[in-house]
Amino acid sequence: MKTSVIIPSFNEIKTLPEILKKIAELPIDREVVVVDDGSTDGTREWLERAAAGKAFPFVLKVIKHEANQGKGGALLTGFAAAEGDIVIIQDADLEYDPGYIPEIVRPIAEGGYDVVYGSRLLSGRTRTHNIMYLWGNQFLTFLTAFLFGVKMTDSYTCYKAFRTPLVRSLGLVSDGFEIEAEISCKIAFRKYKFTEVPIAYAPRSRGEGKKINYRDAVKGVLKILELRIKSLFAGI
Repeated sequence: MKTSVIIPSFNEIKTLPEILKKIAELPIDREVVVVDDGSTDGTREWLERAAAGKAFPFVLKVIKHEANQGKGGALLTGFAAAEGDIVIIQDADLEYDPGYIPEIVRPIAEGGYDVVYGSRLLSGRTRTHNIMYLWGNQFLTFLTAFLFGVKMTDSYTCYKAFRTPLVRSLGLVSDGFEIEAEISCKIAFRKYKFTEVPIAYAPRSRGEGKKINYRDAVKGVLKILELRIKSLFAGI
């Protein structure tokens, strides 16, 4: 089965080349879809050269947003362009090691699961740069699990893998980081066969380019509550 690796990217020229090199080493059939979300640091020009020169041993699709649309907007573009049987999200920074991708997609490829998350909370090897980020993620995960009755330890992990038709059927609309909450709530509500695998995580600081902040956590809480209310009356 082919895996489509979807990479939303905004001003990540310092780390994106290394991410693609790591993906090139993976022992799986894959394509990579990079959605450049309005970068101004040379990312899109580098991507154009890499794609034109066939710099990597996989199909590299480069899709350019002229203006920044947010992580959710970039993911929606990537999901629509995917041609693989399985879709997995990969951030363009180095917080998540692409070496975990084969392990995460395997339960789907083997036919046992519809959705697999790479959980930072299960491995015991995850570093914490800022305790507030950890607490925020734990609260968002608790809220999702409590309101939607799902056993989940890391709702905001980057590593989410799905059967491609499934992710397209979710009707996702969020354009910011709250798309993480929307995805988790909808797969929980629809009771897809779901599991998690442990991963390590190396967070970066705000100074190193980390983009998510407390406002995104507030938006996530509001999105979870909105979807719970909708689920009671019309489904989601």
